[in-house]
Amino acid sequence: VTRPSVAESQPTPAAAASSSGLFLAGIAAVIVLDQLVKWAIVRTLPVYESLHVIPGMLDLTHVRNTGLAYGVLNDSALPYKGVLTTALALMALAGIALYARQLQAHERWARRGLMLILGGALGNLTDRIINGAGFTGGVTDFIDLHVWPVFNAADSAVVLGAIALVLLSARRDARDA
Repeated sequence: VTRPSVAESQPTPAAAASSSGLFLAGIAAVIVLDQLVKWAIVRTLPVYESLHVIPGMLDLTHVRNTGLAYGVLNDSALPYKGVLTTALALMALAGIALYARQLQAHERWARRGLMLILGGALGNLTDRIINGAGFTGGVTDFIDLHVWPVFNAADSAVVLGAIALVLLSARRDARDA
């Protein structure tokens, strides 16, 4: 089997731009979808109220998460907790964005996983900013599976993106072994 040379495997500038455009559009789509769903929950379901979708298995429960992912630090009375959680979110986003910049255009599945992670993280950061200038507001959570802390669409995107990256990494490791 002959492998293409490095020059042959490099995308054209037009292909790279198109790939970057699709990557950014995907991130924007995740953010918009997340914000639309949260908007609908906030407008139709009072805080701490539940709507039974599949009794005993799935409810829509409107809660405010002022902590980190899945309610970590939610009940904490740390001074400047909002500043801390927003700063941590920004640092995580910066690290993810730096990693995303290193990916090549042909690494489609890794780019899709990072697209979901970045879109979800930015969706939750957007929620923090909308709900209190990033310092006092929380994130709207609403998916209640009864066996896990209540979460939202952005959290789902982050988890699905992370799973995609882990599976891709495991596949690469198996192939390289």
